[in-house]
Amino acid sequence: MKIRRRAAAYGVCRDTGGRVLLTRGSDASAFPGLWSLPGGGIDHGEHPDDTVVREFAEESGLAVRIAGVRSATADLARLPDDSIEHTDRIIYDVEVIGGELRPEADGTSDLAAWVAPDDVPLLPFTADVLGVPFEAYVVDLPVMSRERPPGPVQRFGAYALASDPDGRILLTRISDGYPGGGLWHLPGGGTDLGETPEQGLARELFEETSQRGRVVGLLGTSHRYDPSALGPEGVPIDWHVIRVLYEVRVDEPTAAAVTEGAGGSTSEAAWFTPDQVAGLSLTELSRDALARKG
Repeated sequence: MKIRRRAAAYGVCRDTGGRVLLTRGSDASAFPGLWSLPGGGIDHGEHPDDTVVREFAEESGLAVRIAGVRSATADLARLPDDSIEHTDRIIYDVEVIGGELRPEADGTSDLAAWVAPDDVPLLPFTADVLGVPFEAYVVDLPVMSRERPPGPVQRFGAYALASDPDGRILLTRISDGYPGGGLWHLPGGGTDLGETPEQGLARELFEETSQRGRVVGLLGTSHRYDPSALGPEGVPIDWHVIRVLYEVRVDEPTAAAVTEGAGGSTSEAAWFTPDQVAGLSLTELSRDALARKG
């Protein structure tokens, strides 16, 4: 059975009357006739912020700006060819700043319109985002090999800026031989097939630090594109990681420790006061998250 995985970005845009801008699937799409939020796949090396702006222009003719990140989610779908697709989705709130509404030319949608979501048949993820009731379905995944396929690597990950009641920050150190080896990083990592970002984050947080936390907010998105990055085998992997950043509280902290489930990419975990963090060698993701939090 063929299993595909992709990362995508979509936007929620409303007019003054509360209608939502949606696009209708064309005959070239997997689900013709169903309506979706404008958006689509994140190109290799592309920031997800840029994806949603590009996709809006392609599918609707409208220029938009990002007003905020609404949510991140994931879902499984069985496609008409009987393959299974896992899609990691970042959902933005966007505002129109220009352009003229028109349909996409020769694409996977054939109409863009301002509609009341209750009036049209929706893709399940769109119904979920907009709060419209829909019939959920379950797709069972077979056991998958964990070997990395050849070619460029695009990975979707969820990371935590985690703190405890005393204001300490939880960080992990990247093992030597991995991109960023020796630097202090946010807990988190790539999500598994079938996992939502928050499910993957909870698993990674425990594997890498032995902590259990609760998500209190979504800080934003990030990405890193490094075509010359070397994997642990010393082979270039054309690395592109797409990340969602969460704020997490660990209400009952314990001594931070790496569990066996973390694999070889994390060498240690520890709690730090803000003053101690200022003296550490940090990854750009850690610096960015700390700056966003202020």
